[in-house]
Amino acid sequence: MKIVYFDCFSGISGDMVLGAIIDAGVAPEVLTTELAKLNLDVEFSLYFQKATKQGITGTQAIVETSENSHEGHHHKHVHGPSRHLSDIFNLLDASDLKTNIRDTAKQIFDRLAEAEAKVHNTDKAKVHLHEVSGIDSIVDIVGAVIGLAKLGVEEVYASPLSLGRGFVKCAHGMMPVPVPGTMELLHGVPVRQTDIPKELVTPTGAAIITTLAKSFGVMPNMTINQIGYGAGTRDLDMQPNLLRICIGEKSSLNSVKHHRHDHSEPLTSHDSVLGFSDSIEIIETNVDDMSPEISSYVMEKLFEHGALDVFFVPILMKKGRAAIKINVLCPSNIRDLLIKVLLTETTTFGVRFYAADRIILSRDYVEINTQWGPVRAKRGYLSGDLIKTVPEYEDCKSLAEQNGVSLQSVFQEALRKI
Repeated sequence: MKIVYFDCFSGISGDMVLGAIIDAGVAPEVLTTELAKLNLDVEFSLYFQKATKQGITGTQAIVETSENSHEGHHHKHVHGPSRHLSDIFNLLDASDLKTNIRDTAKQIFDRLAEAEAKVHNTDKAKVHLHEVSGIDSIVDIVGAVIGLAKLGVEEVYASPLSLGRGFVKCAHGMMPVPVPGTMELLHGVPVRQTDIPKELVTPTGAAIITTLAKSFGVMPNMTINQIGYGAGTRDLDMQPNLLRICIGEKSSLNSVKHHRHDHSEPLTSHDSVLGFSDSIEIIETNVDDMSPEISSYVMEKLFEHGALDVFFVPILMKKGRAAIKINVLCPSNIRDLLIKVLLTETTTFGVRFYAADRIILSRDYVEINTQWGPVRAKRGYLSGDLIKTVPEYEDCKSLAEQNGVSLQSVFQEALRKI
């Protein structure tokens, strides 16, 4: 499977995506030919040039139209006439682009409209897409979809996004960085705050990557065949203003398909030599002044909010006080939500958290017929070999209660019939 990994160490913008795609090998004329199928009523020119950022050479994409001919592109927020979501959808529907390209581009613009509508407390059909409805932004978004398709990319992955700070001038006035629309798009996405007083993640860039990326985190196991650098227009003092993409084949060391039936999908995941690896967050806190009854309630709330696992460890704190350490395992995108549960539902005044990699067996599910009814069983694979099969507890419990038999009886019969 061909995948792309977006290394967003200096953020991401629409023109940086286009530049990286060209730098990775897509011919500029192929992109411009496809973009001509938009049949835009405003003339635009798209060209590319090499740019060196702190010793690293990348490709800079430049879109010029009558709407922005007197403005810089990468961090620009003041455009010509704004468009509604329906205007953009009509434009895409009337184009000669392939259906899959149109549909994917629509998903990106729809996500943008939802974010802007929430920020401005209105319906997405009514929101004016000031900063992202210009011809240049349309070219960035549609061009990104076209370029990734031309590269043969089947799945998109990304690193945590690096954010700048400060303020930027928008259609609504001076806005904090990231601007509210961008921040809304980043809900649930791992980010890294920097001290760079610039806008590193633009609304267009945020919309593209948060719509297309399957997960955010460490680079999946892959064989890298192509690398591209997309250059931003500004020069940064602290680091190169570049977006790096790595394209190649995703490692597939297990022949068994991995199925997840729970609602807590890890944020990043890929195959490993042993099984299936992913990145999770571990949250910890020590509590020495809370009733055990509350502890039980807290555990229930953590699971309700998507924790992968919760467990309590007896510990001895300073001055010989008996206490418990609450441990929570979770995907990165819900870490802050679970921290809020701990801070509001327990007596703690603070928590610790850190990222961890784990390896879990690849697995699938089979159904086993017992005399009391069907039971699902989870099968685990190590390096592609089946090593264990375990009946699902909830299924066995349900059948035991429905038929008035012991849980052990149901469990043992399920094991015999595996």
